[in-house]
Amino acid sequence: MSSALHPDFLTKPIAHRALHDVSDGRPENSRAAIRAAIKAGYAIEIDLQLSRDGQAMVFHDERLDRLTMETGPINQRSATELSHIPLRGGRENIPSLKQVLKLVAGRGPLLIELKDQQGELGPTDGKLEAATAQALADYEGPVALMSFNPNSVIVMARLMPHIPRGLTTAAFDPADWHPIAPAVCDRLREIPDYDHAKACFISHDVRDLDRPRVTELRNAGATILSWTITSPEAEAKAREYAQNITFEKYLPAFPA
Repeated sequence: MSSALHPDFLTKPIAHRALHDVSDGRPENSRAAIRAAIKAGYAIEIDLQLSRDGQAMVFHDERLDRLTMETGPINQRSATELSHIPLRGGRENIPSLKQVLKLVAGRGPLLIELKDQQGELGPTDGKLEAATAQALADYEGPVALMSFNPNSVIVMARLMPHIPRGLTTAAFDPADWHPIAPAVCDRLREIPDYDHAKACFISHDVRDLDRPRVTELRNAGATILSWTITSPEAEAKAREYAQNITFEKYLPAFPA
C-alpha cells in the first residue's frame, strides 16, 4: 500500500477539474479555476495528458476540439505550442503540470488523474508517468495520483512510491466505454488491481457506489472517494458510501 492520503483529502470537498465555471471566466483545468478552488478552501482535481515532446499538460480531453478553438490530438502538439493555445471561456492558455504545481505550492490538496494514453486501458509506454514523476520530484504539498488505467498506477508505484495512489473506477459498462474491449471492462469492473497497484484509495462513479466490491474495499481499509457529484442531494447519497466527493456545478459545504 502507498502512503495514506493527507487528511485534507477527506475534509475538503474536491473540485472536479478545479473550481471551473466558464460563465465566470474559469474553464476546467485552468489556472483561474485552480486559484478559485484554493481561495474557497477546496481540494483540487486535475487531469494530465502528454504533449508531443513528453511534457505533462493539465488538460482532460485527448483532443483539443471541445476545450479550445484548435482541433486534433493534444499529443501532436509540443508543450510550447500548447502553452499558447487559449482555453474556451477564459483568458488563459493550457497549463503544464509544472506551472500548476508552482501555482498551487502546497496551498491545497491536489488530486492528479493520469489519462490513459494508449486508448485501451492496457499496457502503458510509461511516458506520461515519467513526465509526471519528473514534474513532482521536488513538490512538497499534499498530492495524490490516480488513473482509470491500473497499469499507469502500477508504474507510478515504482517511480514515486511515497506518493499516495488510487484507482479511478466505475461500472465499466462497455456501451459507455467504447472502444475499450468488453473483456477489459469486465475485468476492471471488479477492481482486481487494487493490491498490485499498492493503492490506498479508489475514486468511484457515484452511480455505482453500492457495488459490493466497493464496500469490500472500504471494509479492508481503502478510502472511498466518489465522482462526479453535482447537487447537495447527490452528495448526501454519495456520503452514505464515500468518505469524500469530487464535485462540480454547485458549492458543497465543508463537513462538520
